[in-house]
Amino acid sequence: MATKIFTGDMPELMENILNNLNEEINSIYSCALVSRHWCNMSIPILWRDPFTLARDSIFISRYFSSLSEDDRIILDEYGIDIEFPCTLFNYSRFLKVFDSSSLDVRIQESIPKLINNLPTDIDLKDLKEHVANLLFKIFIESSATLSKLALDMSDEIVDIKPEIFYSLGQNMLFFSRLQDLSVIVESESCIKNAIALFKILADNATKINSLTFHTYIYEPLLCRTFASVIKSQEQLGRFNLIGGTSFEPRSCCIMSALECQKKALREIKIECCAYGEEFEVLMNCENLEVIRIFHYKEEVKLLKILSTNLSKISTLEILSYSIDASNLIPILENSGPLLQRLRLYSEKREIRSLPLLIETLISFCPNITYLYISSIKFSSKFLDLIGSLQKLLYLTLQWIDDGTEEKMKSWITQLAEILPSSLQYFNLGDFWINSHIDIFLDHCNAPLKRLLFGVDYDYDKTIEALIKFCKRKKTLNYAYIHCNTNIDVLKWDKVKKDLEEYVKLVPYPIGHVYVDC
Repeated sequence: MATKIFTGDMPELMENILNNLNEEINSIYSCALVSRHWCNMSIPILWRDPFTLARDSIFISRYFSSLSEDDRIILDEYGIDIEFPCTLFNYSRFLKVFDSSSLDVRIQESIPKLINNLPTDIDLKDLKEHVANLLFKIFIESSATLSKLALDMSDEIVDIKPEIFYSLGQNMLFFSRLQDLSVIVESESCIKNAIALFKILADNATKINSLTFHTYIYEPLLCRTFASVIKSQEQLGRFNLIGGTSFEPRSCCIMSALECQKKALREIKIECCAYGEEFEVLMNCENLEVIRIFHYKEEVKLLKILSTNLSKISTLEILSYSIDASNLIPILENSGPLLQRLRLYSEKREIRSLPLLIETLISFCPNITYLYISSIKFSSKFLDLIGSLQKLLYLTLQWIDDGTEEKMKSWITQLAEILPSSLQYFNLGDFWINSHIDIFLDHCNAPLKRLLFGVDYDYDKTIEALIKFCKRKKTLNYAYIHCNTNIDVLKWDKVKKDLEEYVKLVPYPIGHVYVDC
């Protein structure tokens, strides 16, 4: 088997191996040095998402070897060395993922490295836009085919020139395999470019599965051209609409365009928008499985629409200033055992109708694997709920401390003892700062692999309890510990050194330790 992999007789298996190393650049580089065959397999993976993977930003200059003489003159005028060496590969045609925000950052990093003596009077914004548009042109004309595009069309990010849109219109392959599209339109100055882009996408991209539109403004033609993108897709499975205070879908045709996708649509996310009758189109989307509602102005009306839908929901995520759980009951009862992921985040107030929510989850939803619930009070019924979820893998709790010291110790002990044996991830929330994490760790028998919690003045006792837990369970791989700034830095450094013998500490940002819904 190993011989066949080295000689190239099993390309599919080799490709799977390399794809699993997607974010480990050094490992893929090493693979590229093994043989000519491995090199030909590795290089396209290294260069399909170059702007988001961590690497030296000077790599941008490798794209410039294919520039025309006219394009080189533009760089020469800014003092950029135009004698770029020829490369073994046409790296630009390997591009699959394009993120304009990441491109913007990489260009800013690369400019000082491309110009030895950077003039103090140079217009860096103008130079950045020239470099970005040259890269756009190179990618479009190199026969690259994107699979993912994230475009931030704001004043701070690169301004796309008209000739780029002309080139896009002439090169149909660039968007022909696009599956994931996200567009931000932040200001009125971006509208013209956004409309031009949407017209091109409607004509050339028909395989988009995930579509996100984030806008702060309402403009009829902008909305109509975006709606044409929705209508032109063969199978749109995920749609995210993120609005601003002045964007109200009641005045546009975006939501009604989803009628064309009523059989294909599986996931919907609505954020910061005003309710309109056009949202009733969701009643016809019979295969909806994932619903996410963030800071929606009239979420009760939207939930009533969704509760009349016959779809069986597997994921429900609600983020709001205040949540009344009674509005969720029809959806939960209808979804029943199919519900696997539930997140309820109430920012300002305690979740209302909590006893009814708990009873419904216990009676109808035994197969939850992910539970995130905030702004709640401890109760024996809540503990019954946690104990009933025998398939629970991920748990995040944020509750209101409304008990005496002894009562809280009792709740914490009971919670630790009834956690299901399936639980691998526990985020204990901000409440656990100044609390009794040591008591929890002493009584917890769940095979946790990832743990997030806060520690304050009793950190000696907490760290000792954590080490004891690691020795007892031998399952914990990662821990993210939020520490109060009053903790002595030198002492905390010693504590971290002692802990690293048993568990890997993850610094801020918590990255791969945090699990989202």
